[in-house]
Amino acid sequence: MNAPDPVAASLAEHLATAQAFQGLAGDISAMARLWWKALSNGGQVLLCGNGGSAGDCQHIAAELTGRFETERAPLRGVALTTDTSAITAIANDYGYDEVFARQVRALARPGDCLVAISTSGNSTGILRAVATAREIGVSVTGMTGAAGGKLAPLCDVCLRAPSTRTARVQEMHILAGHCACELIDRWSAGAP
Repeated sequence: MNAPDPVAASLAEHLATAQAFQGLAGDISAMARLWWKALSNGGQVLLCGNGGSAGDCQHIAAELTGRFETERAPLRGVALTTDTSAITAIANDYGYDEVFARQVRALARPGDCLVAISTSGNSTGILRAVATAREIGVSVTGMTGAAGGKLAPLCDVCLRAPSTRTARVQEMHILAGHCACELIDRWSAGAP
């Protein structure tokens, strides 16, 4: 008897999660609208997350500042995960939980949008960044796993990927980011 193929199992799990994720299409559009509202009014989209989510922040910011699929003006996407001097100085002087909050306080302005990514929804540093964003008047979109954690109720829109497995959650987050960027490409060209 052959052991189950782990790759086939992961692919099947991914497809099942993506199928369930289709039910969040309206939430993805709502998230994209908040990003577009900030960007089209001269603001910026700031993104924060840890580990793999930090990589997603950089990926999405690059889609905004460069382009996604169509030529358009560059948009102000800022990954708060990339400035190693700021991150290490803030972590050293104030503790790691302040790394993103301190950058939000320095860079965000009313009307901007913060994208807070946490697979558990319970990352203290992400929650502090959200609290700081709220103090400033910044809208917040979140991306979490199925439980949503403490983050979900703090967001204007929170996408809760329908999985408890980190890999599947992160796969849905980048899919949502790509869908949002596709909408922003359309809106920047004047399409409804």
